[in-house]
Amino acid sequence: MAREFRFPDLGEGVTEGEIKKWLVKEGDLVRKDQSIAEVETDKAIVEMPSPYSGRMGKLSFPVGGIVKVGEVLATIEEGGQGEEAEAGSVSVVGELPVSDEVVVSSRPEGRAPAAVQATPAVRKLARDLGVDITTVKGTGPEGRVVENDVRGAVAVTEEPPAPKVQPKFDLYGWVERRPLRGVRRAVAKHMMEAQSKAALVTTQDTADVTELVALREKVKDHVLQSKGVKLTYLPFIMKAVIAALQSNPVLNSSMDEETGEIVIKKYYNLGVAVATEEGLMVPVVKAADQKDIVALAAELKTLSDAAHERKVDLADLKGGTFSITNYGVFGGTFATPIPNHPEAAILGTGRIYDAPLVLDGEVRPRKVLDLSLTFDHRIMDGAEAARFLTDLRRFLESPELLLLGI
Repeated sequence: MAREFRFPDLGEGVTEGEIKKWLVKEGDLVRKDQSIAEVETDKAIVEMPSPYSGRMGKLSFPVGGIVKVGEVLATIEEGGQGEEAEAGSVSVVGELPVSDEVVVSSRPEGRAPAAVQATPAVRKLARDLGVDITTVKGTGPEGRVVENDVRGAVAVTEEPPAPKVQPKFDLYGWVERRPLRGVRRAVAKHMMEAQSKAALVTTQDTADVTELVALREKVKDHVLQSKGVKLTYLPFIMKAVIAALQSNPVLNSSMDEETGEIVIKKYYNLGVAVATEEGLMVPVVKAADQKDIVALAAELKTLSDAAHERKVDLADLKGGTFSITNYGVFGGTFATPIPNHPEAAILGTGRIYDAPLVLDGEVRPRKVLDLSLTFDHRIMDGAEAARFLTDLRRFLESPELLLLGI
């Protein structure tokens, strides 16, 4: 019997994925739990294991195709390779959970053809699309009419659109077109959502990090030799951010759009932007306030490597309460970063460079770090954002306060 393998609800807000690679061909024999495809979903590539043993039928999408949750990825003829998979729901991948909706019972011989098998949702779809469901041939279990059957009935009556040819030049010269796919597609959607659902304002400041630079230089070799961890400035910045958030908790929050409430988080999950070849990813260090600087450095390395290798877990991209983006590694100074929605704020850090500052009436060369804080003006005012930056600057300029927990 042919069974449909529908693209599952992976949770974490994932609604669609891009087929990166088929690991099987039509007609191949597969085992239950054998990976049949690699699908890119919400910045991560995941493998789709088969929920059944049997022979691969139709592969419904080409490589590069976009599949939405609930659409049929492929069909599988059960049997022939091990025990049959149990019917029903599969936790993360496989069939979608069985609906609670009532299904019309099988039609006895001689009964009116209107008594077709279909869920109320499929019947409503047929009415909305103007399809007579009694004329639709069901491809689901026991002849049940499913959503794709109804949509297919509409497609039969419509003329296929003519292919659109895109010119390789415009009025001024040759151009190159790149499809908006994968990570870049996810980033584009997320950035538009963040811009449209928040009143964003950026404020900036500069910190004298001469003492921080000296402290890191003093301990980095010891940390590398004793712990095997490369110590960058980012773990120090994370510790300073946590201390400043604890003094200014409204920045560690989000807006509940349904209730109109500001939700202040009592935990500290810091997202850290990682620039990969495919686009920007933001892994999240959970419970960052409970980890020391060396532990933060080690976890940052693990998450960054996973992001670059496209092996980061979806759960590691969710749950952030505040984010940091370090464009300074590319030579930048100030910027206007966009918060990782629904977070209330994001900190951007520039490169550390030499600058003349006046100290005790004298001009001295110092190490400085430029800071850019973008925040949701619905949630806080500029004064609260400025106080956060002032506290952050104090911790960065006196790193011994971080070590003492003051």
